[in-house]
Amino acid sequence: MERVALISGANRGIGAAIARRLAAGGWRLALGVRRPDSVEATAHCTVHRYDALDRAAGARWVAEAVAAHGRIDALVNNAGIAPHVGLEDGDEDALDELFDINVKAPFRVIRAALPHLKASGHGRVINLASLSGKRVLGLNAGYQMSKHAVVALTHAVRRIGWPHGIRATALCPGYVDTDLIAGKTDLPADELIQPDDLARLVELLLGLPNSASIAELMVNGRYESML
Repeated sequence: MERVALISGANRGIGAAIARRLAAGGWRLALGVRRPDSVEATAHCTVHRYDALDRAAGARWVAEAVAAHGRIDALVNNAGIAPHVGLEDGDEDALDELFDINVKAPFRVIRAALPHLKASGHGRVINLASLSGKRVLGLNAGYQMSKHAVVALTHAVRRIGWPHGIRATALCPGYVDTDLIAGKTDLPADELIQPDDLARLVELLLGLPNSASIAELMVNGRYESML
């Protein structure tokens, strides 16, 4: 039986790379994007409007995916933002948006998908966190707080889902070569993680048996003494 995966933010960057990789591996996909016209649907891939700021969007996307594909075996929460909200600069509206999109939105999708992941018997949840969810290096406190929360959310999924065969991983990369980090680092190109490499890791994580769960996976393109 073909497995079904939901991927948010799948129209570009990391999400698009994951979608390409899983499609090539035989997965059926339900892609959640803000602009459905930016992604082409196929016989094995449906495209759904998903706006992380819309509280009802997660449940609607899950319902549409189940109606289209009949099941859910994996959920990849990839959509996220990274505006600067420091302790000395940045406003609280931006902080609210960070938590709405990076934390509350995946929480809602997971909550809606949970019964279907339980029914799968080998459900998988991968949350795109960040190395900023494991340590504080820069001054973007708001982003760091949100990604620490994503790591905690991942462990909450592992806790409630374990008896039902659900395994969850917080994928924590450093700087990835996407437009999200444009202007945020002066690292040379050969020290940036490539989206396709993260996609390979996602495919690996989704394919592991229930007896080989990886709770957190940290990925870096440069040396850090603590990581």
